[in-house]
Amino acid sequence: MASYSPQRPRIRRMSSVSTDPGLGMILAKGGDNRISGIEDSSPEKDLKKELDEQYRILKRQILQYQSMTLGLFPRIGCTEKQSKVASVRDSIYCAAAAWALSQAFRRIDNDGGRTHELAQIAVKCMRGILYCWLRQADKVEKFKENQSQNHALHCLFDLLTGDPVYKDDEYEHLQIDIVALYILFLVQMTTSGLQIIFTTDEVSFVQNLVFYVERAYRTPDYGMWERGSKYNIGVTEVHASSIGLAKAALEAVNGVNLFGDQGASWSVIFVDIDAHNRNRTIFESILPRESNSKNTDASLLATVSWPAFAIHEEPVRSRTISKVIRKLSGVKGIKRFIRDGYKTVVEDKNRKYYRPAEIKNFDGIECEWPMFYVYLLLDRIFQNDKEGVKKYSAMLDHVMTRSNDGLLMPHYFYIPAEQVEIERMQPGRGRRYPSDAGSTKGIFLWGQAVYFISQLLVKELLNINDIDPIRRHLPASERPKVNSRYSSFQETRSFQPSNHRITPPDLVLQIVLIAESSRLQQLLATYGIQTQTPHQIEPIQIWSPKELSKAYEYLGINKKLGLTGRPKRPFGVLSTSKIYRACGATVLCYPLLFEVTDFYMAQDISIVIDDLKNDLTFLSKCWKLAGRPTFCMLIRENNIRGTNFTEFLELLAAFKSGDVDGIRVRVGRLQTLISSACVEHLDFLSQLPDPSIFQRLEQSNHGQYSFKSLTDIPAVMNIADNTVLDEADLKVKATWDLIQMFRCTESLEAQAQLLKLLLHREGPNYTFEGQSVSRRLDQLVTRAGLHKQWGVVRLCSALLRKLVDSLAPSITSILVRGKQLTVGVFGHEEEVLDKPVSPNEIKSILYSKCMPYNICQAVLQQELILAIGKHIATMPETYDGILKIRIGWFVRAMEMEMELEEDHVPVTSLSPYQVKQLLMNIILVHRSDEYDIRSPLQQRQLDGALSRVPKDFYERVWEILERTPGGIKVAGYLLPQQPTLSDMTMQELNFSLLVEEMLSKIIDPAYRQLMVEAFMVVSTILRRNPELMFHHSVNMDKTISDAFEEFQKDRSRLEGDEKQDDMRQFFNTLPNIKHGTTSYIIKAVVKNLLDGDIKVSMEDMCAIT
Repeated sequence: MASYSPQRPRIRRMSSVSTDPGLGMILAKGGDNRISGIEDSSPEKDLKKELDEQYRILKRQILQYQSMTLGLFPRIGCTEKQSKVASVRDSIYCAAAAWALSQAFRRIDNDGGRTHELAQIAVKCMRGILYCWLRQADKVEKFKENQSQNHALHCLFDLLTGDPVYKDDEYEHLQIDIVALYILFLVQMTTSGLQIIFTTDEVSFVQNLVFYVERAYRTPDYGMWERGSKYNIGVTEVHASSIGLAKAALEAVNGVNLFGDQGASWSVIFVDIDAHNRNRTIFESILPRESNSKNTDASLLATVSWPAFAIHEEPVRSRTISKVIRKLSGVKGIKRFIRDGYKTVVEDKNRKYYRPAEIKNFDGIECEWPMFYVYLLLDRIFQNDKEGVKKYSAMLDHVMTRSNDGLLMPHYFYIPAEQVEIERMQPGRGRRYPSDAGSTKGIFLWGQAVYFISQLLVKELLNINDIDPIRRHLPASERPKVNSRYSSFQETRSFQPSNHRITPPDLVLQIVLIAESSRLQQLLATYGIQTQTPHQIEPIQIWSPKELSKAYEYLGINKKLGLTGRPKRPFGVLSTSKIYRACGATVLCYPLLFEVTDFYMAQDISIVIDDLKNDLTFLSKCWKLAGRPTFCMLIRENNIRGTNFTEFLELLAAFKSGDVDGIRVRVGRLQTLISSACVEHLDFLSQLPDPSIFQRLEQSNHGQYSFKSLTDIPAVMNIADNTVLDEADLKVKATWDLIQMFRCTESLEAQAQLLKLLLHREGPNYTFEGQSVSRRLDQLVTRAGLHKQWGVVRLCSALLRKLVDSLAPSITSILVRGKQLTVGVFGHEEEVLDKPVSPNEIKSILYSKCMPYNICQAVLQQELILAIGKHIATMPETYDGILKIRIGWFVRAMEMEMELEEDHVPVTSLSPYQVKQLLMNIILVHRSDEYDIRSPLQQRQLDGALSRVPKDFYERVWEILERTPGGIKVAGYLLPQQPTLSDMTMQELNFSLLVEEMLSKIIDPAYRQLMVEAFMVVSTILRRNPELMFHHSVNMDKTISDAFEEFQKDRSRLEGDEKQDDMRQFFNTLPNIKHGTTSYIIKAVVKNLLDGDIKVSMEDMCAIT
């Protein structure tokens, strides 16, 4: 089977102009100008001569090391002792080099068959990788459900057989960026005309590779350097480079036909737009950082520029590249990251992992990689920066090795043992030597391949569009549309520094109002709200998001490979805002918000309306597809019951006006909105044996009775009995007595108390009068929701161990923004969540930590996590200064806020909407005038409960630690100077988290905030007196205790107050006044100075001002 797509063999006559239509079509794709004049013409002769020379160079430097069986490449090409291990990443770049030269040869007629030969070399390599991975299809299937390193595709294989070289636990195989890189180049090469994928089995496998990378945003991996965190201790972490490459791959492969122009509907690849958006937003929020331990990394160059071009917001892109250059530039190349010990002479080659504090040994002597000059050169070429091209070409010329095989790219430059101390004493003075690979022994194939590609571009033998036929280097709006049958990314650039959004400036959200019944439609019409029923939009169908998920489960199924298709994950609002063509029908999905759920939040119409507005805001910010989003608002009869119907009508009236909180909307009939909507054809369902398995939304039928007005709606009867029972008395009563009491009381709270005791005593399946305890609790949740008794609702829901939908994604949304999350009741043990968890895991953690101390908080904390997850996604700046989000402490902050009210009620008695509003108030209060009118104690309690710290707080703690050999003590916890300073850097997120771990030992919010102030005072003293340093450890509790002692002395002297242990009066004192807390903390530090706890490192005594 031919694997290269000229549509017919090229037949040329000497000295004639080629008229091959197939080649012309390919050239139109590639976008370059082919020289196809008379063969004897001088320009073509010169071009052919130059291309032939490049062909010989490629053969000599790279292609001679290609495996004859699978077409793979080793990392180091060596003619004497050739490695038998093939590297997937290096192989992809070597294939790209061969493909790039084949693209260049297309420019001439008389190519001597080299266009085809080079293209086939690339095809063979890409298919070799595919062959190796196909044999690990079982890993892909397991990885979709559990992103464990034990299920990761391998990145190293036997060069000849394709067998795995290492076991799962013997090597750091989990590298999301490699799979994404493969998908990216697969699309580039296929678009240029190469045929790499041959069968539908292979199409199914590539679709599953897409599923593999979709969750990169929440998958900690080992990254490009195969070491995970910079400490090299075998620990994974979330990497921006992996997420960025996954994002780029998802954008590239969306709607692509892997069989090329000859392909049919079953060879098209589909992408979950919600998964892409999560990768995009997380990637942009992490930049310019690489990970928690790496403030920057050279791997970001390949992510934000060629080949991925993962971001087009120029300010972010430029800042990321500038940071790499500023922090990592050396004399002979770019360091991979700070304190990288790889291949340094002081690295112990006999150990796989480093010891604590060992990375300090590599500070300043990291190896420098000249290959990254090539990436910077390629970036300048794509930016059409001629001066930049000259600059990096000159820098490359300075580091390349001259050899009989031509110019070779050294793997890295290292400092020899005898130069290490010189370099440490005087950075830049130590002489660096090139590695054996790329100089004297062997060729570093990855670096050589990218250098070869760069030289084709520098010498103008290749056009940038030749190696980027899908135009990744352009914004999505300027790229050619792959296929109008499938959705495509068509964003319009709009630079907005606040959040760097790329949104179409004229985006209009289309809203379709669907009433579940005719009588509801009639009622809404009396208020001027025009809706449609499911019957009126036929033959168009309304599906729930669960039905859409069920449909996508057939995508990528392959029994031969043991692949089951898309995992059972719910779709977000972006996916449900498309119109679908499936099984011969047109389908519109309503969002997850309107799904009937057993969690109580849906019973509060105010929270539903608020979530709806948030969904519309999210759509307006994050919609990146061609066509308008179509939002299906499903209105149920339950929505109009109760006191909030007026609020509901106001929202519908805002829809009619065309503006909802500044968002442009258009309400209309579904049939008229389809023409401007985003439409997706689910062609993979065409072979489905029974399309009737999908259940459409049926219209509710309530007989002939109709609502004429709100007065016709049955009202909720008030319950006069609000009895609350004494639980101590109940515990001594027999089960039968409890049942009798349950029969006799109408109080919902009393019923909840009785059922709680029956549940604990007899179990959830205990039945009386035909119904189990769990069933009665469920019914009580519904009844209490109708009567707005939210304390009862939460108690019963917690007893039933309910879990809200989308909790795990909300946790991930918080974590990937560099935050940590803790759950647990204030004053008791907390569980730290520092990596994404499954719904079952979070359910187990919540109920084990909360139920023993406060039953209702097991569900209340779920509400807060959900609200914070949504809020931090749209307004991350409001969480500045809060690194660890302690949900139990947030609840405590809300309780203190309620205590300021005269007639305050428990937080658990508030409606879900009121809880959310209270949460937003305490988070945003520091930005309002209301904050200033609070007492110092109230301010400290609030900031301490939120764990909010000043902007440069962690840097100041670092500076204190630098001058404190014995470390810092807080609440019995010691933060040691070593190995902390050796392992970490000042700006490193992991150091900040370590400081937060120390502060979390404090149990009083106000005391915690005073401790933060004390750190700032000590830091200021040390900054103003650089000659000072602590001789032993700094006991910060003693500093505050001494300050409080001085405060009491002054109170006794000035006001006659007796000494007391309660520090509330001290906490309620302003910091920066004459007798403020700051002055007493300074006195305490001076006292310690005079006691000899601080030593003066200069002869002159310092003056504290």
